[in-house]
Amino acid sequence: MLPLAGYTVIDFSQFLSGPLASLRLADLGARVIKIEKPETGDICRQLYTSDTVLNGTSTVFHAINRNKESVVLDIKKDADRQVIWDLLGKADVVMHNFRPGVMERLGFDYAAVREINPTVIYGEISGYGKTGPWVTKPGQDLLLQSLTGMTWLNGNASNGPVPMGLSIVDMFAGSNLCSGILACLYRRAVQEIGAHVHVSMLDSAVDIQFETVTTYFRDGKLLPQRSAVNNAHAYLAAPYGVYRTDDGFLALAMGSIPYLGKLLDCAELENFADGEQAFLERDAIKAILAKHLAARSTSHWLAILEAADIWCADVLDWRRLTEHDGFKVLNMMQEVSMGDDFRYETTRCPIRIDGELLTSTKGSPKLGEHTKKILEELYG
Repeated sequence: MLPLAGYTVIDFSQFLSGPLASLRLADLGARVIKIEKPETGDICRQLYTSDTVLNGTSTVFHAINRNKESVVLDIKKDADRQVIWDLLGKADVVMHNFRPGVMERLGFDYAAVREINPTVIYGEISGYGKTGPWVTKPGQDLLLQSLTGMTWLNGNASNGPVPMGLSIVDMFAGSNLCSGILACLYRRAVQEIGAHVHVSMLDSAVDIQFETVTTYFRDGKLLPQRSAVNNAHAYLAAPYGVYRTDDGFLALAMGSIPYLGKLLDCAELENFADGEQAFLERDAIKAILAKHLAARSTSHWLAILEAADIWCADVLDWRRLTEHDGFKVLNMMQEVSMGDDFRYETTRCPIRIDGELLTSTKGSPKLGEHTKKILEELYG
């Protein structure tokens, strides 16, 4: 039996951060019921991340809302509001990611829900917290990356700010909310008390940078300086980076510069020492290394480097990754089926419990697909 079997989550959240948290709770066994508004539902249903549409809905919606149920309720109608209250009264977890003040205006904030469900775990994600000058700004991933210094860590020094190619702040905010909810569910099981869990995307974006922010305050508040050549980490010395080869790319992590010089038959590198020089002169070192590595194939360099236990890797695209035995052995993909029998492939939960994979064949819900069933459960 999955660890959260028997728990019910009522989820008002939309887009990415909140649904990512409820997806993980669903994968761990909880029943997740999405409360969606009539006609449009979760705005993410229309959030097209490419020209690929699955069964009439955005691909990203399918990816993060599998294993859930959908009920359509109009929060402006008294009858539907009563249904919501009845669902909230039976919930173990209630969650949303609206801007501060929205749930208070709607009347479904923590204080109100706690009146009818004292031991509820109420989770919410905001963009910038509950107070401060940014509180009304939209909590969108690119904006959070831009406001928190994160974009100055990616790309080479001449590139200007470079954002991540993933909604990384959404993902970590959702993960943080899930962690807080799980901790409070455990406390509730022991002490029989509820909790209000609040995570902001701003907190999460700063927390992701714990290593670099700590260095900044320790380093006399000097701003991060990306290397001009093959940057992969603003605070790490050469050879750290991704290098073009004759037929692809090679990733190199930490390593002794003079040793690499001997190993790769690159005499110029033997003139450099490890430690401070490898950091202060990393652009020169990386430029020499880049020119040298471009002369031969990736497989040629990997054969030399891996044999010497140097931390390195081929740089794969998704096609080469998914065709590799190293990926296949994970069984990371699963086929799920929607209520209308539409099937699609997506990722599974990355957690294993007692050696078992956490998989589910249940795809994402059609808008309001489970409304009738849930009403029958509530009222017979």
